[in-house]
Amino acid sequence: MRFQSIKELVDLAEKENKPISEIMIEDEMAQSERTRDDVMEEMSRNLEVMEQAIHRGLNEEVKSHSGLTGGDARKLREYIRQHDFLSGETLLYAVSQAMATNEVNAAMGTICATPTAGSAGVVPGCLFAVSAKRNASREEMIRFLFTAGAVGYVIANNSFIAGATGGCQAEIGSATAMAAAAIVEMAGGTPRQSGEAVAISLKNLLGLVCDPVAGLVEVPCVKRNALGASTAMVSADMALAGIESVVPVDEVIEAMYRVGNMMPNALKETALGGLAATPTGQALKEKIFGKSPDA
Repeated sequence: MRFQSIKELVDLAEKENKPISEIMIEDEMAQSERTRDDVMEEMSRNLEVMEQAIHRGLNEEVKSHSGLTGGDARKLREYIRQHDFLSGETLLYAVSQAMATNEVNAAMGTICATPTAGSAGVVPGCLFAVSAKRNASREEMIRFLFTAGAVGYVIANNSFIAGATGGCQAEIGSATAMAAAAIVEMAGGTPRQSGEAVAISLKNLLGLVCDPVAGLVEVPCVKRNALGASTAMVSADMALAGIESVVPVDEVIEAMYRVGNMMPNALKETALGGLAATPTGQALKEKIFGKSPDA
């Protein structure tokens, strides 16, 4: 890749007068030695998987095997239809679709990891909500994913994207940053504004722990995808308004890496701390898996 940092990515986009998505498409073509049509077609298939997961989560009775999650995305959709909500409609659509995706994941359905299965709802939730708002073309939707992918590439190579190594800041945080940057581009913002959206979103999720109840990617994961989607939407709007992060984006990513290294293992997907260690969390674990021999 021609870029290893968000600054390099933004500078390259500005120098060549191209959107971030185009930089990522060209670099993917060069790295994989494939044609533009092949690269676009592969991303189109990812888009179809996302679309199918959202449709299933919103239109079928989805329930996880543990019984911990399922049906909340549909509840929120019905709430939106009542037109008595407090938040914006587009934001709530992003949230409902993010939840739908992760409820499908929890029910062992097919999703597209963006960047992980546990955080797979944020990017598609925002993508389909914003594309409906902007009447985006299929190509624009595919480009959304390439922009998100470019940001994910930088974060993965400079920090963490897995909860087991960096906490949930690495999963929901990365997904939120990826979505925020892509929203900005789809809304007509500049590459630099996309970079600001990454910084704004990610720094507000620094320190978020990974504490899955009973060790399952369900609680609080589904609802964290919901809040990740909302954070991405608001961060994108702030960046589009011209608001900038005082701390440069690549320093925010570096800070996430340092925070992740400082985080105890009990808060890194081990289900030994946080919500997993609460009385309710422990009771649910026992209900699902039974008492451990040394309990």
